[in-house]
Amino acid sequence: MAPAPLAGSDIYERILTAPGGLVVLDHVDSNALIDQFRAIARNNGQSVYVWRSEIGMENLREAHAVIPGSQRIGNVLRYIQQSIHFGIYLLSPFPLPLVPAENTLLRQLARAPAGHVRRVVLLDALPALVSSVDDVAVRLGSTAHLIQRPRLRDGRWLL
Repeated sequence: MAPAPLAGSDIYERILTAPGGLVVLDHVDSNALIDQFRAIARNNGQSVYVWRSEIGMENLREAHAVIPGSQRIGNVLRYIQQSIHFGIYLLSPFPLPLVPAENTLLRQLARAPAGHVRRVVLLDALPALVSSVDDVAVRLGSTAHLIQRPRLRDGRWLL
């Protein structure tokens, strides 16, 4: 009997298969999604980070592992850009207004080379931010309205 897939794994897979490096998630419960991604990161060992302005960037796989000097969004975007490792970076809430250097970094991350699987995910993004990066961002919505199709995963069919 195959184990049941973890909650949030459908959104996780959609983020990984997104054609661009910048993903905007619409209509999701951010706190619940972060908790689901924490469970996924601990289960599969992948690097998933969440950034909040009051805490900085923390690794969801390891409890209380905060990246030093990551309270400012500019430093975080530079850190993501310089990383050569796999990673999903959840940014919530993204501060506005963007200075031109941060806008440039965000656009460069959206056009990241295909060799690196690095996804920057904007949670709870304000409409002004979404409209400013709409030409380079991939928008994903909630999967509640989609019909789930079976997927072949590790030799097993999952819904």
